[in-house]
Amino acid sequence: MSLHLDARQRAMLQEMGVTVWGPPPATASASPATSAAPAAAPVEARHPAAPQAAPLPAPVPVVAAPRSTPPQPATTPRTPPASQLAAPAAGPGAPALLLHAPRALYPTADPAQTPSGLGSGWLIVAESPSPADPLGGDAGRLLDNMLRAMQLHKHPRVYFAALERPGPGTEASAHIPATLADAVATLQPAMVLVLGHVAARTALGRTEPLGRLRAGPHELAGCPAVVTYDPAFLLRSQDTKAAAWADLCHALALVRGARAA
Repeated sequence: MSLHLDARQRAMLQEMGVTVWGPPPATASASPATSAAPAAAPVEARHPAAPQAAPLPAPVPVVAAPRSTPPQPATTPRTPPASQLAAPAAGPGAPALLLHAPRALYPTADPAQTPSGLGSGWLIVAESPSPADPLGGDAGRLLDNMLRAMQLHKHPRVYFAALERPGPGTEASAHIPATLADAVATLQPAMVLVLGHVAARTALGRTEPLGRLRAGPHELAGCPAVVTYDPAFLLRSQDTKAAAWADLCHALALVRGARAA
């Protein structure tokens, strides 16, 4: 771009710090070629222009070397909290119970009137809230009805071994299975009838569910044993009475089968 500046404009640019370069003023002796030169040169700033940055070199491709997995520091296995640890399995006799000596339920029954097929006697093992009166209360009356349905009320050798949860100041019985085995050896019953899951775990030393224990067979000191529901449970679950009656019939069939053999 060419600027045609007069003297006054040049003076103003000079005061502003802008230097204007141009060709010297034409003289009369200047040749025609010189007088044909442009009248003014482009205006440039006094300060020199900033040098341009040198072009960056072309990027060199970098190939990443395969990284090896750094060795992990050895860690000590964390111990799980106590709430996550598996609790030890309860013993066969849990909960701790107090075993009362077997007592005859129908001591006044006439042996001459005892129906055949009931064997030499029965031992019944069950948890009882009133060991002194095992046939009292609603559960006791239901037990009496069950035994009468089998005609065991006519047998003088029907014994009841009561299991009771010990109260304050009362210690639980130790080695209940061994004590019951001694009672079987003394009484020589034809059948041991175990009523309820707690009694089955205590008397037989088993931990399976009641449904599996009912399937049997079991023995206590060489005597056959049958597991069924206890009267207290039957009062709460009326629909299980038919299954309990089937278990009682199974016990009768075992006694009669052993007698016939």
